[in-house]
Amino acid sequence: MDKIKILLFDDNKLLREFLAEIINDTNNYQLVGASENCLNLENDIYNANPDVVIMDISMPKMNGIEAVRKIRIQFPELPILMQTMFDDDDNIFNAISAGANGYILKHADSKHLLQAIQDVYEGGSPMTPSIARRVLNHLQQKAHEKEDFKLTPKEKEVLQYLVEGFPHKQIADKMDITYDTVRSHVKKIYEKLHVSSMTEAVVKAMKNNMFNA
Repeated sequence: MDKIKILLFDDNKLLREFLAEIINDTNNYQLVGASENCLNLENDIYNANPDVVIMDISMPKMNGIEAVRKIRIQFPELPILMQTMFDDDDNIFNAISAGANGYILKHADSKHLLQAIQDVYEGGSPMTPSIARRVLNHLQQKAHEKEDFKLTPKEKEVLQYLVEGFPHKQIADKMDITYDTVRSHVKKIYEKLHVSSMTEAVVKAMKNNMFNA
């Protein structure tokens, strides 16, 4: 069985040496490169030809999240495991959004680190349990949130009439406003919903359950 080749980016020299010892002291893994920064990111990856990249978040000149975004452009299929001291929500979600495949804290023991490398290499998304809970909570919260388009009460009323299929003239009569005022509201609705037609506005309103509790 071929060894899993690992390229490490971390500005902490002692940690690089510690991880190199852990990785190379196995039969299944091989450290093919370690760098203290990401200034030569593309060249480092081309030269090392790794199977997995371990990326620290907090590094000078270019942080790990920026580096992940660059890797995703040049090497879209390369598995990336983030390793960091930070478990705050911003770092977690920014790293995942940038394209990281897994996220593990630096205080995780060597057994969990090696298993995370194996998992990410095989297409998984390993996460430290505390991070997995944060991600799950975040997704559950988002599932119950409705996007706020910041429509005024009048704009919401106009949009609801549009959803119900009323033409502009009837909307004007129902709301006791002028036809031109309805058109002005519709224009604002389009801008706030980022749409360019009544059909798109109606579809977006229905998709976002804008009139349901």
